[in-house]
Amino acid sequence: MRTLIALLAGGAALLGLAAAGSARTERAVPLPAARQDVPAASGTQTAVLAGGCFWGMEAVFEQVKGVKSVTAGYAGGTQATASYDQVSTEATHHAEAVKIVFDPHVVSYATLLRVYFSIAHDPTELNRQGPDTGPSYRSAIFPQSPRQAAVARAYLAQLGAAHAFSAPIVTRIETGSFYPAEAYHQRFYDRNPTHPYIVAWDKPKVAGFRAGFPQLARPPA
Repeated sequence: MRTLIALLAGGAALLGLAAAGSARTERAVPLPAARQDVPAASGTQTAVLAGGCFWGMEAVFEQVKGVKSVTAGYAGGTQATASYDQVSTEATHHAEAVKIVFDPHVVSYATLLRVYFSIAHDPTELNRQGPDTGPSYRSAIFPQSPRQAAVARAYLAQLGAAHAFSAPIVTRIETGSFYPAEAYHQRFYDRNPTHPYIVAWDKPKVAGFRAGFPQLARPPA
């Protein structure tokens, strides 16, 4: 994301990237369902996941049936440094993350993890995603309960044992609070459908989710 924003003065470069991105395709990695899950309870549950630029993560999880809201933000650092300018220095220990509020009777925590690993990001990329580099783009799960932590650890072990990816999974399980990002980052995909970064990187990801998980996808708006 910051890579592209830095090019805003170069219109030709942006147009070239958008044109190339419009032809990109992303496909969901076929993954087994998790053997363990968090039991459904009354009310909603919350998941916090980090996996690269939060624009794309937010866009994918907004497509999932049973998801009530998705908030872009920062996790892993302190409240004092939870701002885009500070996180961009790569010195705050924050990761760009999303907070997902969901109905566990419609979609479970383990199902969200399956989407997370399969298409929402690439869990084999260390401290980067696509064109974005740095620890703020790391792959990390921030469990909101001991049960979520146990399910996340078990699914990581399950995917590793199954050799689900051609490279090692580098996703970390971390602790830390979540802080919402600035208003201009929220629902960025929906509000900026022709933005070059969205066209190049996030629209293919959303299309990959809808093709790979049709049973989980909301009906088109």
